[in-house]
Amino acid sequence: MGRAVLGLDRLLALLAGVVLLVAGAATAAWGGGWLVRVWSAAPRQLQLKTATDTFAATWWPWAAGVTGAVLVLLGLWWLLAHLPRRGVGTLVLPGSDKHGRLLLEPAGAATAAAEVLEEFPGVRSAGSRVLRDRGQLVVELKALVEPTADLTAVVAATDAVSADLHQVLDRDDARARVHLSVARRARRLPRVH
Repeated sequence: MGRAVLGLDRLLALLAGVVLLVAGAATAAWGGGWLVRVWSAAPRQLQLKTATDTFAATWWPWAAGVTGAVLVLLGLWWLLAHLPRRGVGTLVLPGSDKHGRLLLEPAGAATAAAEVLEEFPGVRSAGSRVLRDRGQLVVELKALVEPTADLTAVVAATDAVSADLHQVLDRDDARARVHLSVARRARRLPRVH
């Protein structure tokens, strides 16, 4: 969700809160008879004849239809604007200038890091994904570790892979997040006769 959508959310929430607060207070004051003290022109009884006449007008179905269509489109835009977009596209690397841009597809670097991590002893499998989290570029590495693996060596391997990845990305906002899971059972290797 972008800053513009977040700002619009806050503004509309504030406006809706103010409208509901004023309408609720006015309704309570009108029901208790106190509204007349503040607003002398306040009606003593609610007349629905004007609303009934409006609903019977020939232009009402068209106006209601157009308003409904606009509200549906606004609602769809609102929902789409709130879909999480945490994926990351092509990154511009330092050293880019008016003569040319250096671009990097971070998913390729993350996949290579997962493949390197998978080569270490004790790591059964590894995967990766690149996302944006709170303004930071995050490469998330997930590895499944054998129950018999030396965890100190695996952690050292993930540190080395993370350092290499940071050097490849060469960005100050790049972070690595590593999730290690230990397999429930050791993998059975095929017997050789």
